[in-house]
Amino acid sequence: MTATDPWPPPQYHAEVTSTNDLALQLALRGAPEGSAVQAGRQTAGRGRFGREWFSPADAGLYLSVVARPDRAPRSWSLLTLAAGVAAAEAIERTTGLRCDLKWPNDLLIDGKKFCGILTEMNAEATRVRHIVIGIGINVNHASFPTELQTIATSLRLASGKELSRVELCAALLKSLDREYRALLEKSDARESVLKRFQERSSSVRDRQVYVEAENGGYEGMTYGLDPRGFLQVRTLQGLRIVLSSSVHLR
Repeated sequence: MTATDPWPPPQYHAEVTSTNDLALQLALRGAPEGSAVQAGRQTAGRGRFGREWFSPADAGLYLSVVARPDRAPRSWSLLTLAAGVAAAEAIERTTGLRCDLKWPNDLLIDGKKFCGILTEMNAEATRVRHIVIGIGINVNHASFPTELQTIATSLRLASGKELSRVELCAALLKSLDREYRALLEKSDARESVLKRFQERSSSVRDRQVYVEAENGGYEGMTYGLDPRGFLQVRTLQGLRIVLSSSVHLR
């Protein structure tokens, strides 16, 4: 991907199990960088830790993009955060809505989740084979199942009007392309992503949280992001770094 070679339009499917699953299959078959999959409905949409993503027909934007950075895997710890910044900026440009970023992969409006990001990597020790960036956005959902009503929202519910998924998809692809190319080409891109993510997040600093952990969870106060993009939490026992655990806001 270069400035002269923008990402192509996504392959559109009326229904898939998961756009990430299909994009991963395409990547394994050699699909070029920038290949994208969009679906009208997902029957098995998923987020982090295999959690289900509610994906009704013709209501949300369900999109996955294949990236092939020629870098070591450790260089891409910020990609999920960069995708979150890209999504927030695309949404603000197309809808005027300001959203809140929750580390590492959620976007919220008024404390309710409406967008999730799932990046999945296939890599060797020193080389990334491919990364799939999956983004699910609740766009025109008018209602949610009972179990989601207190924690989920949509752009339609937040704005009071139905929105164009085509326009939002185009803006999102353009924003993702820009953020991805910056990480590849600009020496200050990592610092820029960290700065903008923290500016758009109400919870990465001075917020009481509970962190799930295999050896027992713990509580603490968020203390910003470290240079790799991981969340720092101050506890009674000292500063802890959250690599991938679930973080619950208090």
